[in-house]
Amino acid sequence: MIDGLPIRKIIHVDMDAFYASVEQLDNPHLVGKPVAVGGSEVRGVVSAASYEARKFGVRSAMSGALAIRLCPELVFVKPRFDRYKDISQQIRSIFHEYSDLVEPLSLDEAYLDVTENKKGNPSASLIASEIRKTIKEKTGLTASAGISINKFIAKIASDVNKPNGQKTVPPEEVLGFLESLDIKKFYGVGKVMKEKMYLHGIFTGKDLKQKSLEFLEEHFGKSGAFFYHIVRGIQESEVKPIRRQKSLAAERTFNENITSEIFMMERLSEIANEVERRLKKSKIAGKTVTLKIKYSDFTLQTRSRTLPVYISSSELIMENVKDLLFQSEMKNSVRLLGISISNLNNTEKSKDVVPSDKAIDVQLKLDF
Repeated sequence: MIDGLPIRKIIHVDMDAFYASVEQLDNPHLVGKPVAVGGSEVRGVVSAASYEARKFGVRSAMSGALAIRLCPELVFVKPRFDRYKDISQQIRSIFHEYSDLVEPLSLDEAYLDVTENKKGNPSASLIASEIRKTIKEKTGLTASAGISINKFIAKIASDVNKPNGQKTVPPEEVLGFLESLDIKKFYGVGKVMKEKMYLHGIFTGKDLKQKSLEFLEEHFGKSGAFFYHIVRGIQESEVKPIRRQKSLAAERTFNENITSEIFMMERLSEIANEVERRLKKSKIAGKTVTLKIKYSDFTLQTRSRTLPVYISSSELIMENVKDLLFQSEMKNSVRLLGISISNLNNTEKSKDVVPSDKAIDVQLKLDF
């Protein structure tokens, strides 16, 4: 027990360079080469990078132009999310052979609570090893894992022996493990927070632990209590099998900046069709429509509208996006457009969803 909390056996499984590894799996000529999924040497953003590319400093969320400067031999590959999702479902079926307490974080990572498990195996470390072995046998891909008493520590541990490794932090080693951590390894400590921590002499978990709750709340606001408890191994968050999706979006980055609103409408119509396809595939609809605009100077603008009913048809989405687009003048030429739908609900359960074949009639009513 740590401060009266029950000891759970939590595993965090994280696939190794998932998107890039799938591309190398399906295309043997890419094996051993630096690969970037998404983006290009001219436009776009890197979604994932192989370990060969990471050696050059290529990272996800990096512009394609910067990535190619860092690694001139970089091979860009278009993402195939249907393929990634198929493999992800195979991996999740493996998780469920051990526990129903599986909380997916994304296509390539998830938490499992194996305190009580279907195999009756008391060792979470052995279970993690079996899962990684089975994933390799069934998909050809490697995974890493972290094992500990809560989700926070398990997630950090899964990164320690990447790729294709695992790290167990048993109860008696938790406090020492946290104290030895570089502060930037703590969840919630990004670039800005890291610099703020450094200013207050906090470089490691041990430094953080020496600060009082009052000090942390004074200097870090609501995050202060989180940091105070987490460095002491205290996290009450349980593994939740159902993570409700908060939004669904699609966007496009253009090879050339665009200024024509007619051309923008054409591109937005294509994006709306993709959003509709994803909404219907997931059997969800939403009330809030958001238009995302990134200008040529990289400034970002979003415009939103919340409706009285749930929608999923591209017709209704576009009617609202059109209004949002012409809501104010464009600040500059545009390099990216996106549409997201939030405030979601299941179309099979809600009575307020507007079906596609009633889009025109209902839209007229909404205008009034």
